[in-house]
Amino acid sequence: MEVALKRHDEILKKTVNQNNGHVFKTVGDAFCCAFTHALDAVKAALTVQLIIKEEEWKTSRPIRVRMSLHTGAARERDNDYFGPPVNRVARIESLAHGGQVVMSRATAELVRDILPEGVWIEDKGSHRLKDLARPEEIFQVNHSDLPSDFPPLKSMDVLPNNLPAQTTPMIGREKELETVRKLF
Repeated sequence: MEVALKRHDEILKKTVNQNNGHVFKTVGDAFCCAFTHALDAVKAALTVQLIIKEEEWKTSRPIRVRMSLHTGAARERDNDYFGPPVNRVARIESLAHGGQVVMSRATAELVRDILPEGVWIEDKGSHRLKDLARPEEIFQVNHSDLPSDFPPLKSMDVLPNNLPAQTTPMIGREKELETVRKLF
């Protein structure tokens, strides 16, 4: 796995740099990157996904990377970025599945009319995000050579509230239920 992680890192760093971006932080295997233009971020994300899809991974399972894009005015300090846009993009990333690229409405508005041929965005609806006051309209970035069918986004909206999933009744376990009752 160490060899795969090293290759993953090489792919991301090289592709981000080739698309006018820079990596400003890594957290485990997660990369935080900044771009001057939103379209450069889209191109970098799709290029990474295409390379990773074609790579011959010597792992028990293929490597899948989830990515999120958001546009906003973050504060730079000591070659790092801070502020609400950084928090929002992290929350958006948590919605995605491996191999999926998702973006905020802010980014979608900037790129929707200038996407390269074979690239399109798909509206995935409005989603509540952990610890953020307002929901975000999420768009999936699709490429003709990449998978575009993913499970539902992993947002707080999967359940009708933020309470734990409701339990289901025990059916056909009378003996086990009687044992539990005797214990109390």
